[in-house]
Parts: sequence; C-alpha cells; structure tokens
Amino acid sequence: MRALVCRAYGPADTLEIGELPEPVAGPGEVVIAVAAAGVNFPDTLIVEGRYQFKPAPPFAPGGEAVGRVLSIGPGVTRFRPGDRVGAVTLWGGFAERVAVPETRVVPLPEGLDDITAAAMLQAHGTAIHALQDRAVLRPGERLLVLGAAGGTGLAAVALGAAMGSRVTAAAGSEAKCAIAREHGAAETICYADGELRAALKSAAPQGFDVVFDPLGDSFTEAALRATAWEGRLLIVGFAAGQIPRLPANLVLLKGCQVMGVFWGSFVERDPARHAANLETMAGWLAGGRLHPPRVEAVLPLDQGVEALRRIAARDVRGKLVLTTGG
Repeated sequence: MRALVCRAYGPADTLEIGELPEPVAGPGEVVIAVAAAGVNFPDTLIVEGRYQFKPAPPFAPGGEAVGRVLSIGPGVTRFRPGDRVGAVTLWGGFAERVAVPETRVVPLPEGLDDITAAAMLQAHGTAIHALQDRAVLRPGERLLVLGAAGGTGLAAVALGAAMGSRVTAAAGSEAKCAIAREHGAAETICYADGELRAALKSAAPQGFDVVFDPLGDSFTEAALRATAWEGRLLIVGFAAGQIPRLPANLVLLKGCQVMGVFWGSFVERDPARHAANLETMAGWLAGGRLHPPRVEAVLPLDQGVEALRRIAARDVRGKLVLTTGG
C-alpha cells in the first residue's frame, strides 16, 4: 500500500512516498481504509525519534486518521466493516490503510464529514479533554490559551468560548491573534516582543482561572505566574522545545493545580468518554455554539513532507489535513 514512509529517524525532508506491507487486523484490532488524516506537531517529532513513542523504521507517521473499517480481528465487538470511524493511530495514519487497537477507535457522529473530523479529532479532542475533563472549566471563568493559533491552541480558544469562559489568547504575531479573535477570543496578547509575563499581569492582575499551555519552555513559568489563586495550569505539550522545570513554591503560594493532559493515553483508557466528547462537540458544531475548525489546507498524501515542514516551522494557522484519494 502507498504511504509516507520514514525509513530512518531524521527530519521530514528524508521521508518519501513508498510502499509498506498491507496491515492485517490482529486480535482486538480493526483495519481502517484511511480517507483523511490530520497533521499535528507530534508527527514532526516521531519521525526524528524525539517523541514518547518510537516505532521501528520503516513506518508511516500520522497520529490520527478517519475512514471506514475494512476488517476486524478476533475479539472486536464494537465495530463492523463499513463503519465510519476516527482513530488515534499514534503512527501509521499517513497511509492508505492502518491497523489500530479497537480501544483507540470511535464511531464518527452523523453530520461530521471526513475533513472536519480529521481536523477535530486530536486537536479538539485534546482541548475538550483538557478544559472539560481535567480543569472542569466553568462559565464565566478566565481562560488563558498559549500558542493560540496552532491546531490545539485554536481548538482551545473556540471550545473555551463555547463553554462560556472569557478567553485571552496569546500568540506570536498580530495575524495569529486576529485568527484567535475570529474563533472566540475576547482579547489577545502578542508575545513576539518577548514581554509575555508583563502582558499577562496587565491583562489579568488577579490571574487566570485556567491556563492552557501547549508550548512549554519559558512560557510555562510565565503561565504559572499568571495563574490565579486555586487556578489550574494545564500542561498539554512542549511545542516551544524545552521541557520546563517549575518553581514549586509558586504552586504552593497560589494554591493552584498543575495538571497533565495526555490525550492519547486518555483515549485508550476511557474510549467511551472520548466518544462522548466527540459527540458533544459535533452537537455544538451543528447548533452553531462551536466555531468550525480552521482548516488551512487539504493536501494529497504526496505532499505530506511539505505539510510536516510547515507544521515544524509553525507556519500553519489551525490545521492541515492529508487525503489518500481513496
């Protein structure tokens, strides 16, 4: 089958379109004919061997995919061939077909087309798990979103607004801030000048109730200092590069919580709740409560290298989606 193939760990430029063996559904697995796959920052890390999961080359990257079930393995009870599904693949999604454990597969709600589902599955899935399940965001609370124009950050902006919070979006340019405002941010902060800490203090002297941080590096300490008394700081990822070390005295002084958000593990441990979150978002989308995901481009699988390059360079506002043509 055709796939975007990583033959050895390295930058995205070393990937190529090639052939990989046809997947076979083992016990507890389903094989999905991939129609569309979202492109995410972790995809750029996994091909370099810098992610939590390190598949042995050759493999196809691609951590999420949507399509139809082709076949099921022994013990699978929740799906049948022909079902429309979305899956957390971890890797393998940038291919015509992929085998995935049943626990990481969810049915797609009616009315959610393949491109929208591929744009929402991981980014919006992560954001709603963070805001609803982990932080228990309440209407009227102040929410700060860092990296607010990336796929996950923009999803958090839109979902925070849909959940009734006052959203402050922080991003690296005025153009990115404008996109965040279009998706529901009440106010924005541009940190291109590096003065994030002072800007956050000015925007919310009493601090933010919930902070959504997909960036890490020096951004996280600034976010912690901007967290309100009994606030919740959500550690979502480290797109800015370094894993930060936090001054624990600030956690004590603020009486706040620092919460990890590991969406991939959550999906596998609690697929029913993940499916319910997807249903909730589909309903909000259909009812106009949730701003639709921003899909900057839909590209064929042949342009997968270019898609990964753009994600790594942070040259994307929202999401990129790859299609297989199948």
